[in-house]
Amino acid sequence: MTIKNVFYTRLFTTLLLLALLFYGVWLSTFHPSALQAETVHCPANTPSLQAGQSIKLYNQNVQFMAGKNYVFFYDLPNNSGPDERPSTSDIKQTLQGLASLIRQQDPDIILLQEVDDGAKRTDYNDQLAQLLSLLPSDFACHASSIYWQAKYLPHPRIMGAVGMKLSIISKYKISRATRHQLAQLPQDPITQLFNFKRAILDIRLPVNDASELAVLTTHLSAFAKGSNTLPQQIKQVDQHLQSLEHAGIPWIIGGDFNLLPPDTYFLLAESQRGPHEEKSAIKTLYRSYPAIPNYKQTQSPTRANWFSYNPNDPQVSSADRTIDYYFYSPRLNLQHAFVESKKSTALSDHLPVVATFSLPPT
Repeated sequence: MTIKNVFYTRLFTTLLLLALLFYGVWLSTFHPSALQAETVHCPANTPSLQAGQSIKLYNQNVQFMAGKNYVFFYDLPNNSGPDERPSTSDIKQTLQGLASLIRQQDPDIILLQEVDDGAKRTDYNDQLAQLLSLLPSDFACHASSIYWQAKYLPHPRIMGAVGMKLSIISKYKISRATRHQLAQLPQDPITQLFNFKRAILDIRLPVNDASELAVLTTHLSAFAKGSNTLPQQIKQVDQHLQSLEHAGIPWIIGGDFNLLPPDTYFLLAESQRGPHEEKSAIKTLYRSYPAIPNYKQTQSPTRANWFSYNPNDPQVSSADRTIDYYFYSPRLNLQHAFVESKKSTALSDHLPVVATFSLPPT
């Protein structure tokens, strides 16, 4: 065999091994469609919403039920936080605390982000199923959308399976649920295979069995500073909300947007501004739709009442910024809204935002 033939043989072998490696990684990671139907779990006898009634929503990023006893590696610059995962006992305690708070607040619809499912760090459990087992039986309907999943993530601080989803729980009938894929961070192809696939989960609840309400949740990208990812995701959210408006469908979206309110960058402590841009992309939504909190509330001397994020950073002792919101259709009437900051502070790095609306009359 000539030197030339040996070279080409080795090149072919190397390319084949790389192709097999890429194929193996592809099979073990998550590849959602741009638009896909999600499974709805809902008993046939679940009641439907009625025109004109009030509905109470509870929205929270539950931080995979870890509680507040940790500083995870990604919580500090350069992945320097000391912790990889919460203890099994802390997860159990957090689940029980969350269930207790939900029972106390007694919402009609629950919007959750960062719910683990099949992840090594949370003992491979389905945390939605664990939470539902602790809630009253009238929380009968639910749907979820995965946005992070891999059978094995070779990150030195993870080294195992990951799985995370958006979930919506409802006391009222859900007719269908749809996942809408959002823009991804610009990364090399291998890293992007393993990374988050951010999404919107859109569920529909029939109203008097003749019309419907759209309820949506999302968790936009973290660690996106310096890229155009968050403006792209906000544009996609806005386009979807515009389509609902044009169709005459009342809607509410709640979630963790990972964005400061407009014009508040310099109100945040300088040491905490790192993840954020001076100009917040969320301004697009504030210009177009009613918001919780509204713009005036985010600028007022009492803006701390709307702080929803308490970072796992030893330098920060309490919630110091707003990054969790609702936006809603002008067809709905807001009755009351607040951030629950009394019984939720030990449950997550995010506080729940609770809001009550009345549906349009017939």
